[in-house]
Amino acid sequence: MNFIDRDLKCVNCGVEFVFTAGEQEFFRARGFTNTPKSCRECRSKKNHRPMRADSKVTCADCGSATTVPFTPRQHRPVYCRACFSEHRSEAESPVCTAI
Repeated sequence: MNFIDRDLKCVNCGVEFVFTAGEQEFFRARGFTNTPKSCRECRSKKNHRPMRADSKVTCADCGSATTVPFTPRQHRPVYCRACFSEHRSEAESPVCTAI
């Protein structure tokens, strides 16, 4: 099937954009049946994820400086990667309750 460039209007910003023949072929190959409703700029704004905030902390077990991908709470201990793995493996080990 031959595709031709089509002019579409963005529903978000109202700017006209070209839905190229190559993009149409790509859409057809991926099984997409609808034409895009947003221009490339609006799609990229919509798909943008905020950067995560790394926090510098001191490990509660070994005292080494490390970074974590969240803001720690004051009442909860924060561990480095190695100590966190140790705590996780301890928590997952089965506990014998038979007497």
